[in-house]
Amino acid sequence: MRHFLDFEKPIAELEGQIEELRRTTDAGGIDVADEIGKLRDKAEKLLAATYAKLSPWQKAQVARHPDRPKCLAYIAGLIEDFTPLAGDRAFADDQAVVGGLGRFRGGSVMVLGIEKGTDTDSRILHNFGSPRPEGYRKARRLIELAGRFNLPILSFVDTAGAFPGVEAEARGQAEAIARSIEACLEAPVPFVATIIGEGGSGGAIALAAADRVLMLEHSIYSVISPEGGASILWRDAAQAPAAAEAFRLTAEDLRRLNLVDGVIPEPMGGAHREAATTVAAVGAQIEACLTPLLALDGATLRARRREKFLEMGRTGVA
Repeated sequence: MRHFLDFEKPIAELEGQIEELRRTTDAGGIDVADEIGKLRDKAEKLLAATYAKLSPWQKAQVARHPDRPKCLAYIAGLIEDFTPLAGDRAFADDQAVVGGLGRFRGGSVMVLGIEKGTDTDSRILHNFGSPRPEGYRKARRLIELAGRFNLPILSFVDTAGAFPGVEAEARGQAEAIARSIEACLEAPVPFVATIIGEGGSGGAIALAAADRVLMLEHSIYSVISPEGGASILWRDAAQAPAAAEAFRLTAEDLRRLNLVDGVIPEPMGGAHREAATTVAAVGAQIEACLTPLLALDGATLRARRREKFLEMGRTGVA
C-alpha cells in the first residue's frame, strides 16, 4: 500500500476511489474507464496544486517519507560492481554508514552514504540512519583511502543526525564527526555529495563537506531537526512547523543562500512516486558536476573547497 502523508489525505481519497473503481471493473466487467479518467485527472491536478505550495514543515515530511529511495537504492541504480568495505579498524563496523568501491559512468569511485533502511528489520540494522562514532571513523578511513588511490568520492546523505546515545558520546562522537569533516575538506580528489532526504546536523556535514553539494527538491538540510530546535527554543516540540519555517532548511532556501550548489527536481508528488526516475536524475546531475572536477589537481581541489566554505562564513545567511 502507498503511504500518504497527513496533508495528502484529499489525494489519498481520490486515489482510493480510483482503486475501488478498478476493482469493480475487474470483478464485474463494468466499463468505468471514463469515470476513472476523470478522477485521475482530478487527482493529478490536486497533487500538482498541493506540491506547488508545500510549507517547509511539509517538505520535511516528504524528505522523511518511508517509501523515499534510500542510499542503497542510489548505489544499486548508479554504481556498477559495488564492493562494500567494512569497519573503522578500531572498534566495529557501523551499519548506518555504508561505503565501498565501484564504477560510476565507467570510472572507478569511492562511494559513501548513510542508510536508513526500508522496513523494520533493515531500519533496526542501520540504526534508523543515525551513525555512531565508528561509522564516521569508517567514513574517514574510506575518504583517506580514496585520496591515496586517486578515486573521486560520491556521497549520499540521509540522516536525522548522529546517534545521541551515551555510549556514542563515550566513544568520542564529536571528535569522530570533526575528523570526518576534516577528511572531507582535505581529500585531494573530486567530491560530490547529494542530500537525498534529511541532512541533519553535523552528522550530515561529516559526509557532505564536498566540492559540490546537491539537494533533491524536497530534501532538507539544517543544523538540527525542526522538533529538536522547537524543543530548545520554545520548549515545545509541537512548534516544529514554526522551527522549520525559521531554519530555512529547504533546498530552495539553501540554494538561494548559496549554501548548496544545485537542486535536483523530483517527480510530481515526491521521489517516492517514481524512484527510478529520481535515481536517474541524480546520476545525471552528479555526472555534470563531477566531469569538470576531474580535470583539477589535488591542491587546487583542496584550495577551492576550503575557500568555498570560508566564503559561507564571510557572507553569512542574513
